Amino acid sequence: MELLSLVRTNLLRNKLRTILTTLSVFVALFLFCALRGVTDTLQDTIAVGSEQRLITRNKLSLVFPLPMSQLEQLRAMPGIKGVSWSNWFGGQDPVDPSNFYAQFAIDAKTYLPMYSSDLEIVDASPAPQGTPVATGVDPKLAAFMNERTACIVGEGLLAKNKWKLGQTIHINGTIYPGSWPFTIRAVYRPKVRAVDNETMYFHWDYLYENSARQAMVGIYNLELSDPGQAAAIAKQVDAKFENSSAATHTETERAFQAGFVSMMGNIPFVIKFIGFAVAFSIFLVSLVTMMMAIRERTNEFAVLKTLGFQNTSLFVMVVCEAAVITLTGGIAGSLLAKAALEKSGFRLPAFPPLFVHWDTVALGIAVAAVMGIVAGVVPAWQASRLKIVDALRKVA
Repeated sequence: MELLSLVRTNLLRNKLRTILTTLSVFVALFLFCALRGVTDTLQDTIAVGSEQRLITRNKLSLVFPLPMSQLEQLRAMPGIKGVSWSNWFGGQDPVDPSNFYAQFAIDAKTYLPMYSSDLEIVDASPAPQGTPVATGVDPKLAAFMNERTACIVGEGLLAKNKWKLGQTIHINGTIYPGSWPFTIRAVYRPKVRAVDNETMYFHWDYLYENSARQAMVGIYNLELSDPGQAAAIAKQVDAKFENSSAATHTETERAFQAGFVSMMGNIPFVIKFIGFAVAFSIFLVSLVTMMMAIRERTNEFAVLKTLGFQNTSLFVMVVCEAAVITLTGGIAGSLLAKAALEKSGFRLPAFPPLFVHWDTVALGIAVAAVMGIVAGVVPAWQASRLKIVDALRKVA
C-alpha cells in the first residue's frame, strides 16, 4: 500500500503534465481504434457473404451485363436450388446528387426469399385482403409485389432522408436516363449488423419495361442445394458459358464481397499502418515525459534509497506510474472510440455503419499497457541504478 500511495502522490505532483500526457494517449488510442473500426466493418461485410450462394457475373468485368437467355440454363443445372438476379441502378437524388445510396433492381419473387436470412420487413403498406403474393415472400409485401413502381428501402435510409411509407420519390437515372418515380411500400431492417440498412430495392421488370436498353442481367444469384459443392458447381457454370458471347465468372458470395471490397485498394493496410504510427508517436512522447519526470526527481530517489527502499521497489514504482497514465488514457480512448463510432452512424458509401469489435478495444487497451510498461522501463532502470552518493552530492 505504501508503494501505491507513492505512485498516486507522484502522479498528482505535476497535475498538468499528467493530464496532458494522459490526454495524448487518449487521443492516440481513440484514433487507433476508430481507424481499425473501418477494417472491422470491411471484414464483417466480407464475412456476411454466404458460402451457400454463388454470384455469376460477366467474366470481363462487373460493369458488363449478362443475357437473360442464360437464366433457364442455370435453373436446369444440377445442384442449383434457386436462381435470382439483380442490376445496379446507379441513380442520383435530384435534390442532392451527393446523397449517395445504393439502388438495385431485383426479381423480387426469387430474390427476397433467397435473402430472407439477411433482411426482415419491419413496416409495409397494407394491401387489399386476398391480394396474391409469391410463395416464400413475406405476406406483408403484398402491396409491394403487386405495384410495378413500388420499392423497399432500409430503415436507415428512410430516417436519413425523412421519407414516409407510401411516399413517392424520384431518382434521376445515370445508367438508365430519365426521372424515375418510386413509391415506398415496405421498409426492411438487417438481421445481420454487417448488412447495409441504406439500400433501395425495386422491381427488375419496372426497370426494363421503361428503358430503351435490352433486357440484361447485372449478376445472377445462385442458391445451392449443397454448399460443399460450391467450387465444383462454379466451374460447371463457367464451363457451360465459356464459348458464349458472354462468358461468366462464378464465385461464392463471400469471395464476391471480398472482391468488391478490394476495389477500394489496399485501404485496410494503410489504415492499420496509420493507426500504429499514431500509437508509436505517442509512445515516444510518453517515454520522453517519463524520462524528464525521473530526471527531476533524482534527489528524491536518493533520499528514498537512504530510507531503505530497494532498487526493485523504485523500478516497480516508476513503471506503475507510466502504466497508470497510459492505461487511463488507453481505456478511455478505446471505449469512447467504440461508443462514438457506433452511435454516430458514420459509414462508407454502400457499406453498413461503422462499428468497432471488442477485440479491437482489447487490442487498444493492450497497446496502451505495453506503451506504459515500455515507456517506464528505461527511466525505471535509471532510477533503480542510481547511486546514493552521486545523487546526494547533487543535494549538497
